[in-house]
Amino acid sequence: HAITAANNLLAAQIDARMFHEATQSDAALWRRMVPKRGGKLYLSPIMIRRLKRLGIEKENAEELTAEEKSRFVRLDIDPATITWRRVIDTNDRFIRKIVVGCGPKEKEKIRYTGFDITVASEIMAILALATSLSDMRERFSRMVVALDKKGNAVTADDLGVTGALAVLMKEAIKPNLMQTLEQTPMIVHAGPFANIAHGNSSIVADQIGLKMVGPDGYVITEAGFGADIGMEKFMNIKCRYSGLRPNCVVLVATVRALKMHGGGPKVVAGLPLAKEYKEENLGLLDKGACNMQHMIRLARKFGVPVVVALNKFPTDTEAELKLLKKKAVEAGAENAVVADHWRDGGLGAKELGEAVVKAAEKEGKFQFLYELDLPIKDKIETIVKEAYGGKGVSYSKLAEKQIKSYTKLGFDKLPICMAKTQYSLSSDPNLKGAPTGFTIPIKEIRASVGAGFLYPLIGEMSTMPGLGTRPAFYDIDIDTETGKVIGLS
Repeated sequence: HAITAANNLLAAQIDARMFHEATQSDAALWRRMVPKRGGKLYLSPIMIRRLKRLGIEKENAEELTAEEKSRFVRLDIDPATITWRRVIDTNDRFIRKIVVGCGPKEKEKIRYTGFDITVASEIMAILALATSLSDMRERFSRMVVALDKKGNAVTADDLGVTGALAVLMKEAIKPNLMQTLEQTPMIVHAGPFANIAHGNSSIVADQIGLKMVGPDGYVITEAGFGADIGMEKFMNIKCRYSGLRPNCVVLVATVRALKMHGGGPKVVAGLPLAKEYKEENLGLLDKGACNMQHMIRLARKFGVPVVVALNKFPTDTEAELKLLKKKAVEAGAENAVVADHWRDGGLGAKELGEAVVKAAEKEGKFQFLYELDLPIKDKIETIVKEAYGGKGVSYSKLAEKQIKSYTKLGFDKLPICMAKTQYSLSSDPNLKGAPTGFTIPIKEIRASVGAGFLYPLIGEMSTMPGLGTRPAFYDIDIDTETGKVIGLS
């Protein structure tokens, strides 16, 4: 809720500021924005920061010339370049595209915009990548929401809202300490969209976890989706900002998923699984194991040892699990261990834990996949070739234009956060296994300057889910006698 409120406060200020600039003179804007306090014109600290960005080294409002006042009060936002959208934490396909400013008091200042799901907000990504309250506030200040009509970046700090955002988020930066069913401490904190953001838990949570376990302890942290997305972003983005380095990668695999990558029937939510997934089928599994092997080799490119956790289903056979163990080790994994923790709790993952401890003791040589000083295209193409196994990249005219603009603005030194389907190494969700020779199409590139990355959009990427034919809320209710919630477990 804090993220939704903060995001939408910034969105409201963008439209409000454009409205006020369009309907008031320079003198009227100055008079309203710089009030008198104690008989003197007052410039707040955030206003003084804006003056300095404009190259105006003055802190006394009385000293500003008419030309300096005009530059100060007018952001002159180009509406066509606004990238900041409103968010809500509800799946609602009908607000993906909306029109704002239709009311009579808005004087026909109409523009098209839309809603994203809250986890897609850059503020969520910042929450996960900030290392402290001060770092979070600084990142908020750098968020770029649009360009002005001269092509300069317009930031949250220019809009005067940075401090208010930090206040709204001051409690949200504190992680939630919880526990497993066996009373093992766990920290739940942040949930950046794993497609368009980096999909990892927060740096602050990792820092606290490491402090809790001490120098001889172990902290397990999650990187969402497949290793080509979550792990690649963990290494190239999160590790850069946290300064932390992993001692081991735990790659989770299942017989069922790898059968699908081997050409198994399509899995549809709500429908029964095909018999291929419930009966032994070594042919499908052997063909699909290449996907797991690709991910192992990708992890090894970062110089980190890999242990494969084979999450066992009741229908998995010993022959199938034996085949995957063999394939994992052949690809460079330290070990591949069957995990039964879903059934046996901690005891079901005891062997896995021992394998991870052993692998973590090995001396690794961590390295990034690319250096930040490479041009934007070189970084994108490195990810496509090294992480996905593709042969190259194609760029739309819009993406080409954005690359030139971001390079001019100095954003070209940021890491890359690819917005890609999680269902395939390629851009085609139906292309399974470990395909090669494909080209990744870049439709658009957006800048999350506060979070600290550029994110190229590969094909169509929805940032607002829609409700299905039978949403889960059909099964959710409350026992009015006891207050117990029904249908969430």
